[in-house]
Amino acid sequence: MKNVIFILLAGAPSHIDTFDLKVVPGVTPTSFNPTTMNGLLWPAGLLPRIGQHLSDIAIVRSVRAWALVHTLAQTWTQIGRNPAAALGNIAPHIGSVVAIEKESERRPGQVFPTFLALNSGTAAGPGYFPAQYAAFKVTPSTQGIVDTTHPADPNGTGRFNNRWNLLHALDDPLRINSPFGKDPEDYDNFYTAAKGLMYNPAVGQAFTFSDTDSERYGKNSFGNACLVAKQVLAADQGTRFIQITLGGWDMHSDIYGRLPALGKILDDGLSALIDDLRSSGLFDHTMLVMAGEFGRTVGQLSGAQGRDHYLQQFAVFAGGGIKGGHTIGSTNGQGSASAEYGWSRNRDIKPEDIEATIYSAMGINWTTVRHDDPFGRGFYYVPFSDTNVYGPVDELWGV
Repeated sequence: MKNVIFILLAGAPSHIDTFDLKVVPGVTPTSFNPTTMNGLLWPAGLLPRIGQHLSDIAIVRSVRAWALVHTLAQTWTQIGRNPAAALGNIAPHIGSVVAIEKESERRPGQVFPTFLALNSGTAAGPGYFPAQYAAFKVTPSTQGIVDTTHPADPNGTGRFNNRWNLLHALDDPLRINSPFGKDPEDYDNFYTAAKGLMYNPAVGQAFTFSDTDSERYGKNSFGNACLVAKQVLAADQGTRFIQITLGGWDMHSDIYGRLPALGKILDDGLSALIDDLRSSGLFDHTMLVMAGEFGRTVGQLSGAQGRDHYLQQFAVFAGGGIKGGHTIGSTNGQGSASAEYGWSRNRDIKPEDIEATIYSAMGINWTTVRHDDPFGRGFYYVPFSDTNVYGPVDELWGV
């Protein structure tokens, strides 16, 4: 398995209204059109196009978050451990771990960042890793990445190169093997990586798109991010991990007035992404992972006609050889707790388990303990891996 697209549903979607549908009499809108599709009860009126792809996806319903604070739980989901714990401040994003582990596999001439973050301005950082393994954060646009040419030097052969050479003539003693330590060297790496993206036709082909293609993905920021993600992976320029963030799921009030519009954005973008990954031959080599930071209260709505924070949640997987068309785990009649866990460890699935699953699928030793952390304590890719507390959900592949 070669690539990962990680979709963060920031704000925490209601599991019982989407991927773990529970019909609450007198509450669930009739417009959701609960229908049995591929053996699952599905909100066919809310997510019709994803419903047509149920044979492609695996839904994990025995996921339970650790925390109910948005920023804490969102970061937890991205770094696979407690951000408030002793090593939380130095812990890298899962994508940064993928980037540092896959650095040796980059081929000469591959200039795209290994870790790309789309619509993810608040994505977690690289922790104590060198800055070159941080996410390259971009908001997709029909104009692509701005400032990749110089107006006074449209071919990049004259004025720009002269200035680049002058910069290094003046600054190399401070940038390379810097007497001031790691920060100036990181800064130089940023400049070098940015230069690789300039005057490069592969950048324009991957990061720009037509209105027609945008329309297929829903013609919105999330759809555009899905479209760019597909194009970037098809370019085969070194990107291996892509995060896409879709926010707006924090529906404490008027949930059924707001959910249909956001559901359509997700429905259009994700289904088009799966279609295009399949048609391009990338689907079997790319694992899609989608989750929020936690779930939402079950049963009756609140007085504000919304749903509040709740630990029970879901995760969705597709591609990368994953067995589609099935669920792992189940919840009780209300969706308030796991009824069956559906995997070998016989407990709720946690963010650390999802982290281990991603590493395992990417061929990364998820039990790795690094000894280059600033505290000298040893940094576990997955916490407590030496005592087998967490681990991959191998059942996603039918194991």
